[in-house]
Amino acid sequence: MHHASIRTANIYRAIAFYEQLGFEVCERFTAGITLACWMQGLGGRIELLQVPQPRPAADAFGDEHYTGYYHLSFDLTGLTDDLPVWLDHLKGQFDKAVCDSDQLQPLQVLLEPTQQIIGDRVYEVAFIADSDGLPLEFLRMMSQRTGV
Repeated sequence: MHHASIRTANIYRAIAFYEQLGFEVCERFTAGITLACWMQGLGGRIELLQVPQPRPAADAFGDEHYTGYYHLSFDLTGLTDDLPVWLDHLKGQFDKAVCDSDQLQPLQVLLEPTQQIIGDRVYEVAFIADSDGLPLEFLRMMSQRTGV
């Protein structure tokens, strides 16, 4: 996949948010009349597009009847040994950055880290909301079950 595209109400606020996750702007451009950029980080690339006259995003995480794209997912298996510790560090990083920036808000956690079995693997899984309320999943493979 080349990139995932995210429409945002405020590109500067979105850039500040994704920078806290470790993304860096690698290209800035316009798409028609709107500001846009590509950002790289966490093993992938996203495209941010500022929407003129934005409406609030649908509640993809909270509305069980929502259909369509649901979330981006980032595999942190190689980056951390403990997802709750990683998330606590991220919360602290956001709290500190909020004091220094008018573009950031405190981190919104949609789902605290929990274990989930998918196939023969056990994962730690957590969800946060981005600057527009879109859900982002972070997971870490904990183990592989045998004899399943």
